[in-house]
Amino acid sequence: MPSIGRDDVARLADLARIQLTDEEVDRLSGEFDAIMDAVASVSEVATADVPATSHPIPMTNVFREDTVTDTLTQEQALAAAPHPEDGRFGVPQILGEE
Repeated sequence: MPSIGRDDVARLADLARIQLTDEEVDRLSGEFDAIMDAVASVSEVATADVPATSHPIPMTNVFREDTVTDTLTQEQALAAAPHPEDGRFGVPQILGEE
C-alpha cells in the first residue's frame, strides 16, 4: 500500500490553506499511514456477501402522527416572559448595538 509522505501532507495542507510546522507534517504523515492501514484491514473483511451498514444494530425511527392542536395566543406565550417588549420576547443586548 502506498504511504502518504511528508510531501503529500505538505501539499494537502497547502491546498486546504492550513499552515503546519515541520513537526506537525512529520506527525501527520505517520497518522495518515495508520489510518490507511486501518481502512485496508476493514476492506479485507468487507466482502460482497457482507452488506454495508452504518450501525451494528438495526435501528428504526419511531414517528408519531402529526395532529393539529390548539396553539398559544401571543398574549398567552408572553404571559410568563420576564421582559416582553412590543409583543415579543425581550432579551439582553449582546452585541453592543443600539
